[in-house]
Amino acid sequence: MSDEQSLSSKKSHFTQISLNTSSHDASESTSKRPTPEREAYQPPEVAKREELNILRAKILVAVIILLAVCGVGSATYILVKDQERANFENEFAGYASEILTVSRQKADQLFLGLDAFSASIESQAASENALRNTSWPFYTVPDWSIKAQKLARLTGVSDATVSLYPIVQIDEMDEFNAFAAQAVPKWYQESVENENTDMTAEEFWSKTIPFIFTITFDSEKKPQLVPPTGINESIPVLQTYPLMFDQELGIMTTMYERATLGGFMSQVSIARALRKPTIGFTALLDGVSAVPGSQIMQPIYDTAHIDSGDNKMVAVTLIRLNWLDYFKNLLTKGESGVVVVLEGACSAQSAQESLGQEVWLQFVMSYRIEGLNAEYLGDSDLHDPKYNGMEVEDIFVDLGVDESQLPEGSCVPVMTLHVYPSEDLEKSFQTNNSVIYTAVVAVIFIFTSLVFLLYDYFVRRRQTKVMERIVRQDKIVANVFPTAIRDRLYQSQQKQKNNRDLQGDLNDGFEEIDFEGESGISGAAPLADLFPSITVVFADIAGFTAWSSAREPQQVFVLLETIYGAFDKIAYRHSVFKVETVGDCYVGAVGLPEPVDNHATVACKFARDCLKTMKEVTLKLEVTLGPDTGDLDLRTGIHR
Repeated sequence: MSDEQSLSSKKSHFTQISLNTSSHDASESTSKRPTPEREAYQPPEVAKREELNILRAKILVAVIILLAVCGVGSATYILVKDQERANFENEFAGYASEILTVSRQKADQLFLGLDAFSASIESQAASENALRNTSWPFYTVPDWSIKAQKLARLTGVSDATVSLYPIVQIDEMDEFNAFAAQAVPKWYQESVENENTDMTAEEFWSKTIPFIFTITFDSEKKPQLVPPTGINESIPVLQTYPLMFDQELGIMTTMYERATLGGFMSQVSIARALRKPTIGFTALLDGVSAVPGSQIMQPIYDTAHIDSGDNKMVAVTLIRLNWLDYFKNLLTKGESGVVVVLEGACSAQSAQESLGQEVWLQFVMSYRIEGLNAEYLGDSDLHDPKYNGMEVEDIFVDLGVDESQLPEGSCVPVMTLHVYPSEDLEKSFQTNNSVIYTAVVAVIFIFTSLVFLLYDYFVRRRQTKVMERIVRQDKIVANVFPTAIRDRLYQSQQKQKNNRDLQGDLNDGFEEIDFEGESGISGAAPLADLFPSITVVFADIAGFTAWSSAREPQQVFVLLETIYGAFDKIAYRHSVFKVETVGDCYVGAVGLPEPVDNHATVACKFARDCLKTMKEVTLKLEVTLGPDTGDLDLRTGIHR
């Protein structure tokens, strides 16, 4: 067939062009080389969408893992800390309960022991006075040191002192002084033998003031020992345990009294009015310093039947104790860090009835218990305020006093114990377990994340290989179909596989297109669109048949590749859609796949530029393809 006949067979009048994507024959494109596309290559929308979905899934997994690490780690840390806190609170509650229980037991034991001790004195004194025809205050308790020592041990306080104070009327003082000069050396001797002192009874007697005295101060503020005057009765100390080694002994109550709550005589008045024991606070000498303590007073009557109300109070037994010693040995060894606040309070009504005297309303002392030992902190509430919510309190001593029976201006304190933990106790329950367990949780999640990253790495490698194959395939499709048609092909395929998993979509969603199939792509309906307003351009190389018959196939390929490559650039510049190349014929269309208003004008410009370019290209190729290459010409046809 001649060139003219080949061209005329392709020229027909087109008013409509239908692009059937299922009717293209790949075998007719053997002479076509890859050419520049009208626009930069863009991956198919489905690939972009799936890549974006994968990225979102990875970000979601990373966020979930991060939140899980933070959440589980924080929960682990908080749970361990809460457990430590619960252990601390439970342990402290046990300590506080033990302290309160033991303290109340010791207090009950103390009052019961003092009552029994005083009752035995009353009974024995009544019997001996009846035999000897004597009476109080001319009486000393036999075996005083032994009996008082047992009572002191019963208190559980190592430094407790026990004293006997007879009530001496003013007209009995001289006779009492004479009696004491004979009786005191005798019980000194008993006490020295029982207590194994370093001093003899004679040495103790030599340090004793042999008469009832009081202390006054001269103009130079020097103490003077003088007999008391202006009083109706005196209450001197007659017997005491243990013997005092560090100061002169005197038969005088003020010798041992320091800042007593309400005054010693006030306690005597309360005991006389209530006919029951009373308690008060006092400052005790501990070497050269004063430490807070209490004195518990038990009245002694001339008969052992105190319930009759007719008997007479003739003496008092007094126990002085140091609260620091009292709070020792409350806990077992090793348990430490508990703060005990001892509070004594009198009713406000009693204080308001005071006759101008300084009446105590509240007395507060703080102690720190360290296992078997105790430490005095100060005369105020010195616990750590941050533990206010953990306070455990209970009434320690309440003598059940009827305030209406109290002498004017006096009061009997109700003593309360407040128990608090210390920071040291809390720290003893704080461990590194919270940090360790949290770190273990974090390591587990980090290991899981690394496994996930490793798995993702291998999956990504596989996906990369798949995507490379898909892109190569897609570029081939892009050279055959317009971008819009290509995307429609993929969308059609995607709709049929929307229930498959992500990886399945990547593998199956881009299957090779069967261009030779009779029923379209994967059995789908053919994609065909109607374009009513277009212009088709045909370009045929005149003399190509004769020229190519005298050339090698490589030379024919170079010619076609060079000419059609130049035409493709012109087509890209004028937005001409390249339909196909068949041998030496180049077919293009204007107005598809996007409509163009001046499609005929554009087609003419395209044909003109192709004619001009054809002449330039053939002249350049004469050097390599032979001199008759320049004789080749281009024939164009335009149809609308």
